[in-house]
Amino acid sequence: MKKAHNKGENLCRILQIRVETVQKVQKLAASSSALRSLSNDDDEINENSHVEPTEKKLPQDVGQIRGSNASGVSESSKQLELPLQNMIAYSLTGNRMKYVGVRVCSNVNDRIHTSSIFARESSKTQREFAHLLQSCISCTPNIDFRSIQGQIVLSGLHADIFINNLLLNGYSKSGRLSYARVLFDMMSHKNLITWSSMISAYNHHGNGGEALVLFSCFWRCSPESANEFILASVLRACTQTKAIIQASQIHAFAIKTSYDYNIYVGTALMDVYSKNGDMEKAKLLFDELPVKNAFTWTTLITGYTLSGDCETSLLLFNLMKDTDFQADRYVLSSVMSACSVLGFLEGGKQTHAYVLRCGMDTDVSVINVLMDLYCKCHEVATARRIFNCVLNKNVISWTTLIAGYMQNGCDWDSLRLFSEMNKQGWNADGFTCTSILTSCGSLGALEQGKQVHCYAIKANLETDDFVKNGLIDMYAKCDALVDARNAFDCMAEHNVVSYNAMIEGHSRNYELVEAFSLFKRMRTRLLQPSLLTFVSLLGVSASLLAIDLSKQIHSLIVKFGISVDLYAGSSLVDVYSKCSCVDDARLVFEEMEERDVVVWNAMIYGYAQNSQSEMAALLFLKFLLEGMKPNNFTFVALVTSASNLASLVLGLQFHCQAMKMGFELEPYVSNALVDMYAKCGSIKEARRLFDAMMERDVVCWNAMICTYAQHGHAAEALEIFQKMKDVHVRPNYVTFVAVLSACSHAGLVDEGLKQFNSMKNEFGIEPGTDHYASVVTLFGRSGKLQEAEEFIAKMPIEPAAVVWRSFLGACRLTGNVDLGKYAAKMAISIEPKDSGSYVMLSNLFASKGMWADVEKVRRSMNANCVMKEPGHSWIEVKGDISVFNARDKAHKDVDMIYFMLEKLTEEMSDAGYAPDYYEDYIND
Repeated sequence: MKKAHNKGENLCRILQIRVETVQKVQKLAASSSALRSLSNDDDEINENSHVEPTEKKLPQDVGQIRGSNASGVSESSKQLELPLQNMIAYSLTGNRMKYVGVRVCSNVNDRIHTSSIFARESSKTQREFAHLLQSCISCTPNIDFRSIQGQIVLSGLHADIFINNLLLNGYSKSGRLSYARVLFDMMSHKNLITWSSMISAYNHHGNGGEALVLFSCFWRCSPESANEFILASVLRACTQTKAIIQASQIHAFAIKTSYDYNIYVGTALMDVYSKNGDMEKAKLLFDELPVKNAFTWTTLITGYTLSGDCETSLLLFNLMKDTDFQADRYVLSSVMSACSVLGFLEGGKQTHAYVLRCGMDTDVSVINVLMDLYCKCHEVATARRIFNCVLNKNVISWTTLIAGYMQNGCDWDSLRLFSEMNKQGWNADGFTCTSILTSCGSLGALEQGKQVHCYAIKANLETDDFVKNGLIDMYAKCDALVDARNAFDCMAEHNVVSYNAMIEGHSRNYELVEAFSLFKRMRTRLLQPSLLTFVSLLGVSASLLAIDLSKQIHSLIVKFGISVDLYAGSSLVDVYSKCSCVDDARLVFEEMEERDVVVWNAMIYGYAQNSQSEMAALLFLKFLLEGMKPNNFTFVALVTSASNLASLVLGLQFHCQAMKMGFELEPYVSNALVDMYAKCGSIKEARRLFDAMMERDVVCWNAMICTYAQHGHAAEALEIFQKMKDVHVRPNYVTFVAVLSACSHAGLVDEGLKQFNSMKNEFGIEPGTDHYASVVTLFGRSGKLQEAEEFIAKMPIEPAAVVWRSFLGACRLTGNVDLGKYAAKMAISIEPKDSGSYVMLSNLFASKGMWADVEKVRRSMNANCVMKEPGHSWIEVKGDISVFNARDKAHKDVDMIYFMLEKLTEEMSDAGYAPDYYEDYIND
């Protein structure tokens, strides 16, 4: 590059000498002897001359352009109009131009002699200017083409079309588009190359609109017809501006003039159609082109990739490999992007091998796309190995791998790589910061997120909209809603993404009022909600089991004309299932045109939640018949359905199916199996499965502790809890609920209080409502009502209804009616629609034979419209599950069942036991 720059300087120096020679010819034209002397001097000048240029001055005898005749010019010289008589010299100062008339040659002989010398010099100067401009355009960076234009004007070549076209190209390549347009407008003569150069200049700088306007001027003013280069340039402008109507008009003109078969015009037409999604026309043009080049293949392959037809893109790439054309970086990037979209890892590996064979592995842009391919195919380790081998990394290389770690859930690896990037002195961009903020949000790493926030402020990235939205999302996911709101309020303009992040944050924290307040504000700002907006609102309505609200949100989705995709469909199935509207969930499921494994899992789990294990099993059978492949969550849903019915036979069948498909040792499946065996009473099988697990997370330990706690094996539960701490697995909120439950079942008051106090003192876990309720139950089952009452009075948080119900249950065990009535009153005041408090109070009255009070409770329930779900039980006999409700007579063997029930009641009475009927009374 330095050599080319020196070459450009030498050419400029030579041209300056040539121009000075021409000026000497003009100045000394009046003397023939002077002309001969000048000619001799000129022969001594060669291309290696290093003569310093003298100051450019106009000749002494130059007349003023604003007057009549110039002094010193005879009348006879006016009558002989030779080309050099009225030569125009330009004196350039900034953007202003001053015209000075030059009159030379005092007589005819001097004119002829001067003309021959100047013609020779002018011809040399033209060639040298052309050489200079071509060299500067191709090699020399940051050249000042204005100075070259000044030399061109002084040499008298300002009207040369060839030189001006080169100068137009130079201005365009150097980014001086305004100078190019000034020169274009000053040119008195323009040819097709001139128009094509100016249109191409606008295209090159992304100003397709001006290019179309200029083509319109050409169409009206130029006597010449557009050639293939102008048409190709205008079509590129149509691609930039998405002017499909204008492109169609140019296509019609190309057909009329047979330019549609030209490779440049045909490829440009393919590009404009493919970029506008009309791949049918693009493919037709491709097939009709008699000659194709690498760029033609690239345009079609890229078009199919961008339109989402990745299979056709890969097919065309295989056809291209059979030709003599070698794929360039654009084709390879498109093919690898297609493999990424399809998750086609094998095709990605084949493309990787092609990259190595072609020697393109040194092209960092190709390598970046290759890393992205492996990351999206979940081969992050391979992407890291490629990254380590890249010598010429750029910011995109770092960002690609950081985003790949984030997308694959390797969030700590993402943070470590970001730290390494900073240590090596790389400056992260907005996309890098957004990826890191997403990782921080997924980890709940608030401190690291704040550090990234500080980095964004230092790097002046805080104004980036993606970074702003990333900050809001990170703070919301870390439950730092105050910080999230501060980041939200600091934004000058809010968009749908920022509102969605805030709504999702409030929804995650069950803050329904704040979430809908933001939604209302969003609508007042005339922002169109997206599907993610409604999915976030559905999440909170599902958590609150608010079926009416969920239906309203569903109606809004329909009202706004938003098509339900796979994500929204699974959310709707989930919300209806959680609200016990499993038929509505199935209706949404059946109406979906496309269903992936997530949607199937949501529907199967919906049946499991509603104790419809047979329907879950039938749906799973349909799932397999449609060729779908289950994942670990599919078996979690199936095993859960067996757990809810305590059906050991059905659970064993699902366990065997999971073993066949290799999911038995998956953590989520193993935890579900442990829970299923525990609920079916097979504690030994649950422990065997627990011991066989290679890796145990906190959920697995919790499942085993809960298993022992539910069956009253407090010692074993505490033993498992101790082993959990010994292997350095940190207990969580659920762990202590299970431990306190185990102590409660065994009456271990002191041990239970010890574990309760260790929550905050040893592990920093703030006790929640469930823990306080467990301690109240712990006191109550030991008959310590006074201690339970004092414990409730000292609670640092307001006692929830479940705490008072726990106290009410303790009152029933001890038969304390007065405290029981007070506890029921408090529970009902907090949750007036919950039937549990009424039933427990009624049972307390019934246990004391207070039937009038039982009747009052029942009337109160009816008056307050409190509905109790009828109790039911079930039994499995030879794989057949029978479900019974209170006073149920729908079973086929109902007569035999009631006969056996009466017989058992008689035997119970003969043994001295009296059955209780009060629960049957309230449930009637």
